[in-house]
Amino acid sequence: MKFIHPLHENEIETLQQMHRYHPSRRVRMRAHCMLLSHAHYKLKDIAQVYQIDHRRVSVWMDRWHDCGLVGLYDQPRSGRPPIYSDQEQQKVDDYLQMYPQDIKSIIEEMSKETHKRVSAKTMKRYLKQKVMVWKRIKKMTQKSPDPSKYSRSQHLIENLKIREEQGECDLWYFDGAGFCLTPCVPYAWQPIGDYIKVPTSSHGRRLNVLGFLKRDHHLVPYIIEGSVDASAIITSFDHFSKQIEKRTYVLVDNAPMHRSKAFIQQIPKWVKKGLIIKYLPSYSPQLNLIEILWRFMKYSWLPFSAYTSFESLVAAVGDILSRFGTDYRIAFQIT
Repeated sequence: MKFIHPLHENEIETLQQMHRYHPSRRVRMRAHCMLLSHAHYKLKDIAQVYQIDHRRVSVWMDRWHDCGLVGLYDQPRSGRPPIYSDQEQQKVDDYLQMYPQDIKSIIEEMSKETHKRVSAKTMKRYLKQKVMVWKRIKKMTQKSPDPSKYSRSQHLIENLKIREEQGECDLWYFDGAGFCLTPCVPYAWQPIGDYIKVPTSSHGRRLNVLGFLKRDHHLVPYIIEGSVDASAIITSFDHFSKQIEKRTYVLVDNAPMHRSKAFIQQIPKWVKKGLIIKYLPSYSPQLNLIEILWRFMKYSWLPFSAYTSFESLVAAVGDILSRFGTDYRIAFQIT
């Protein structure tokens, strides 16, 4: 019969502490096995406690004799060698630039070039190791903003934020968004063999929302069923100007209706009421905080049930707008 050599008191105490408190389950189990062997439990009895092969317990005992406590720990292992060499992994990166949406094409090209075929799961695992994730491609503006104008707007916004925190003024972000019965999210997690179905829109009805937004989630929305023109925007500003209590700055983009003659003619009237319009530079939607709200609504918050009918869409949009700031919140960050 095989037993470990008699243990000293300090060894027994150390093994007992390891058995009770060590974070590794494997180490706790091995320490306990050494204590059981010291108590003259047979190999097969110790193996029965943990339902393992007795030969494994014998190996642990040999490691204890040879290495002491160190023998109870797992030793570093090299693991399976990578399928692709460093040079071949660089080729995967190159093909990823060519086929960012098609893993199968990457696998085929690598198979032709290296005569090594991997599964889609293996390729996905490799891409995740390269800190790649499957996510929606981000749309970009047609042109880049003027660097000097963009920098000035950033400084202006930061200055207005400081003044707002000091109670000197209020800072609002204005923009509009349109919603229709065509979902903005073309894919979703769905059961295998089943699909989430939404009806195809057979008409062009559109729900438009004009909104004024503050960083503290205070939102003043105006819902319009139908088209939006300069008069609708002017009406919303007229209504909003009656609610302000202190000097108020409103950031707007350079949409044609915001630059229309009818809109610009109203600016002096709003200035007298304490409402000042500040134009953001062209092609700078990232500076307009309310753009983030529209994106969350379209891509995250609107349920698929909203697209079953126009009435459902109106109700769902209205529900989100009414609960924004309480049930719906965003951790705003702008650059």
